[in-house]
Amino acid sequence: MDKKVVIIPTYNEKENIEAIIRKVFSLEGEYHTLIIDDSSPDGTAGIVKRLKEEFPQKLFLIERTGKLGLGTAYLTGFRWSLENGYDYICEMDADFSHNPDDLPRLFSACKECGGAAVGSRYCDGISVVNWPLGRILMSFYASKYVRMILGIKVQDCTAGFVCYSRQALEAIDLDDVRMKGYGFQIEMKYTVKKLGFKIVEVPIIFVNRKLGTSKMSSGIFGEAFWGVIKLKFRKFHRKA
Repeated sequence: MDKKVVIIPTYNEKENIEAIIRKVFSLEGEYHTLIIDDSSPDGTAGIVKRLKEEFPQKLFLIERTGKLGLGTAYLTGFRWSLENGYDYICEMDADFSHNPDDLPRLFSACKECGGAAVGSRYCDGISVVNWPLGRILMSFYASKYVRMILGIKVQDCTAGFVCYSRQALEAIDLDDVRMKGYGFQIEMKYTVKKLGFKIVEVPIIFVNRKLGTSKMSSGIFGEAFWGVIKLKFRKFHRKA
C-alpha cells in the first residue's frame, strides 16, 4: 500500500486542530498526519501531543521555536516525509478551508500523473465561499499574473492544497527553494513543472475559515510579486 502523509502547519489553531486531525483519520486509505507547529502560544501543540497518545503510529508532531513561516514549515515537512519513506506527500491548511474529503481525489490524481495534483479554486470557474470580494480578486489575478510571467498553465498557482509524489520532491533541491511566504506555493509548482513532471488540477470548493484568525498579510503578496519575476530567470536542475 502507498504511504501517504498530510502535512499541516499550525500557528494558533486550537479551535480547529483536533477536528481536522480526526477528520483526516476518518478517511479510507490510511493517511498519516504531520503537524508542524511554530510555538503556538494558544496551546495547539499540547492538543496534538494528547492526540498522539490515541494515534501513536499515525500522528506526528514537529515543534519549532518561533514563528518561522509557511514555506519553511512545508520544507521541514517534505524532508521529514522523504526520510520516513512516504510515497505521496500532501499539504493542507488546518482551518477546514481545504476539505479533507478531497484528499482521496488529490491522491488519485497525483498517483496517475506522477508529479503533483493541485486542489484548484479556479480550474472550474471561481469556487471560493465566504471570502471578501477584494481577496478573491487579488488571489484570482495573482494566479493570472503568474501564468503570464512564467508561462505555466496551472489556473490556481497560489493554491495551498497540493499532493506531491515522492519522485517529484526527490528531484527538487529543497535547500534552493527561496520564497518562504505566499510565493512558496508558486515556486514549488513552477519547479515541479520545470523539472519535467506533470501537474494536474482537481476542482475543489474553498471555504473561508470559520474559527481562528487568518495569517495572510500584504508583505506576503509583495514577496510573491517580485519573486515571480526572479523565478523567470532561474535555472532548474534535478537533484543528483
